[in-house]
Amino acid sequence: MTKKIQIKPIGIIHSPYKHPSDVPIQGKFREETQAKIEIYSPYEKGLLDLDGFSHAYLLFHLHQTEKEHLQSSPYLEDTVHGIFAIRSPHRPNHIGLSIIKIDSIENNIITFKEVDMIDGTPVLDIKPYVSYFDARSGTRSGWLEKHFKNGTVPKQAVHKNR
Repeated sequence: MTKKIQIKPIGIIHSPYKHPSDVPIQGKFREETQAKIEIYSPYEKGLLDLDGFSHAYLLFHLHQTEKEHLQSSPYLEDTVHGIFAIRSPHRPNHIGLSIIKIDSIENNIITFKEVDMIDGTPVLDIKPYVSYFDARSGTRSGWLEKHFKNGTVPKQAVHKNR
């Protein structure tokens, strides 16, 4: 084991989702839901020029779980997969990652859509989504591919809550 790493939040999410069971499995499946990120004042200057980007990666702490699993069944099936092959919140370090759609930035408040976090979630970092760097061709989506054949979205992905 390596030495302990300490991370401090840079802000907090104000979301309409109050309980983990309210949250969709991915924010993309409820595109119009809106939330806000309140960036703490010592980090506000870091928002300079982020408003020129349509999307951003949001890293956050999955603060309402203490469970850690190395294998689990995802929401779309009952088959057990390794935790690093699914997006379960019950993982080592409890770090969440989402791509958000930025609506606006005013002072220290980011208003965004494609929300999949609960109210009060601590924000760890924000990075701009850059299509020139981040978009990939020839990708594979492992065990998920069978659930999204021919571009269809399974009903569980849209309607099943956590």
